[in-house]
Amino acid sequence: MLENKNEFEVLCDKVFKIDNMIRSARVINTKGKLEAGGMREGLKALESFKKDEMLFMELSLRVRMRHEFDEEFGPVEFSLSYRGKIIVFSFPLKADMVLMVTSERQVDLGRVPFEILKLLG
Repeated sequence: MLENKNEFEVLCDKVFKIDNMIRSARVINTKGKLEAGGMREGLKALESFKKDEMLFMELSLRVRMRHEFDEEFGPVEFSLSYRGKIIVFSFPLKADMVLMVTSERQVDLGRVPFEILKLLG
């Protein structure tokens, strides 16, 4: 599994190569702070920097809370929010870190998240 910030940056770069519909790839730590990654070059975030911080904190908390049902259902491999303007994927990493990926709504949901899982394998 990934060990340091440089490996997280490499992971985010690989995620972008999976599909041109991917808007962002970011690694978020347990405190909801950005560790690596960002927006695809040439794209502007739909939210402000302050809203990013709130989104990251909320996502980090949600990922930690999902462990409550691991015994009954097995661990979460990824979660998806199909929103009005974008899709938000979250992939739990070790030590409660999370890979957050956003994409356009037209992304291939039968392929893209599973390609990302292969990267994390």
